[in-house]
Amino acid sequence: MMKQARLFVRGDVIGVGFRAWTKIQAKINGVSGWVRNVFDDETRFGKNGGVEAVVQGDADSVDRIIALIKTGPPVARVEEVEVVWEEPKEIIEDFSIRK
Repeated sequence: MMKQARLFVRGDVIGVGFRAWTKIQAKINGVSGWVRNVFDDETRFGKNGGVEAVVQGDADSVDRIIALIKTGPPVARVEEVEVVWEEPKEIIEDFSIRK
């Protein structure tokens, strides 16, 4: 069964390769979706922005990628990951970095 989660990542996650690392982890773990930097939601991310991602796949794969994102790459400092479960409205075929 397909699961989809929207993730809001706070911390030092911009300018450290977080999006590229997430794309690699998504490919390794067989999930699709997208990731992007967000600068215009100060209420959610604070003044320095954060990262938003949508991940889609089977339950185990989605759970694995969420656990990885909560740790992040070695050069990032993840403070918090808000996970919002969603009903998939479309099937996303690959994983992309959005601008």
